[in-house]
Amino acid sequence: MSTADASETDEPGAIAEAADAAMDAAVDAAREAGDSPVVEWGARLGYAANGVVHLMLAWLTARIAVGVSHQQASQSGALAQVAHLPLGQAALWVVTAGYALLSVWQLTEAVARHRLADRGKALAKLVGYAAVGWTAGVFAAGGHSDSNEDTAELTHAVMNVPAGQVLVGAIGVVVLAIGVYHVHKGWTSGFLRDLREHPGLAAVVAGRVGYVGKGLALLAVGVLFLVAAAKHQAGRATGLDGALRSLQQLPGGQVVLGLIALGLLAYAVYSFFRARFARV
Repeated sequence: MSTADASETDEPGAIAEAADAAMDAAVDAAREAGDSPVVEWGARLGYAANGVVHLMLAWLTARIAVGVSHQQASQSGALAQVAHLPLGQAALWVVTAGYALLSVWQLTEAVARHRLADRGKALAKLVGYAAVGWTAGVFAAGGHSDSNEDTAELTHAVMNVPAGQVLVGAIGVVVLAIGVYHVHKGWTSGFLRDLREHPGLAAVVAGRVGYVGKGLALLAVGVLFLVAAAKHQAGRATGLDGALRSLQQLPGGQVVLGLIALGLLAYAVYSFFRARFARV
């Protein structure tokens, strides 16, 4: 075999070795970044910020339940409520920073985790936290965002692509699955695996009620996407606020909304506990 032939034979192996080395270096860098005190405390700040947002969501949901609110029970509506608090703009910048650092931690988790399922879960959380952080930043800078319009516009855009109805229906199924996951995680106290030590009875109760309540809210959102897909009406998919207002029109809807508001409040309380006890 000539020198040139040997070089060509070895080239794929050399490329694979270089790729493996680069991946190992990236994993090591991600683990080192994830262990950084800045990222760790930033993630804890992010969980606390998540608690603030869910606290506002609980308040808005309760007001819808009693029929006295025209404000959106959505992430943008919750952040608008924060803006109206004393020192609200400063608080929004803190919330923005918290979600940004929590997103960074999820990025390190997505790279450093070995199991594909764990990486996918971290990436999904990264997208969710980054979206809320971006919206918080918009409000902190004096801007405005409308979750209802954003969701309806996105659904309309998806509906108009080939097989759009199927895609919107698939989104609904995914949201339903996430809702079921939250209910199961709360009912079985699976959230305790996210914590580095047992947080006490109060945190466990808040976690169980909170995850189940948030799961029920997500189930309602998923149903709206399925209805939008079935009827080819993108305007029906208006996110959490639209789902809650649809529930209000049902028999016993006010009671259900009250329970969801209680669940979101409990989730907010658990988020504050998680800021202290999270396995970061």
